[in-house]
Amino acid sequence: MQTKLLTLAFIEIALAIFVSVLILFISFKILQKVFFKNISIRENNMAFSVFSAGIILSIGIILGEIIPSITNMVRLSMSDAHQITLSIIIQYSGLYLFIGFIFAILINTSVFLLFSALTKGINEFKDIQDNNIATAIIVTATLLSITLIAKDSISLLISALIPYPETTNFLL
Repeated sequence: MQTKLLTLAFIEIALAIFVSVLILFISFKILQKVFFKNISIRENNMAFSVFSAGIILSIGIILGEIIPSITNMVRLSMSDAHQITLSIIIQYSGLYLFIGFIFAILINTSVFLLFSALTKGINEFKDIQDNNIATAIIVTATLLSITLIAKDSISLLISALIPYPETTNFLL
């Protein structure tokens, strides 16, 4: 049995679960406090539930692109060739998550701006508060579409920030 690989797998699983739960919790609380102060999941507002599920899924898709970069940092730190300390892992992880959070906000904001521009005279927030399921589904589908389109670019940006070891060009 490869103890180092097993340890790495457990670290990656724990890290992914911890980071995902933390980010989703914070995002949901921000969503409730900023946009929907008077609405709760306990109320019978299906539109809010659909919209919240779309936001959570969008953030999950973005996190799915960020977590592998964080685990790559952990893998690099466990190799003998590259010296990455725990503080460096935490700094880079914080940077990656901050970038992902900023992109999640940008995507959500752009969806609302796009949807508002396409549907003049419709207030999406008011419709969702009034339990208009059709509005919630269309806004959520737009949000998920843009997230799916942008996720690979976010992944590329995050991957470019991983401090891989320097290599020499032996062909020169």
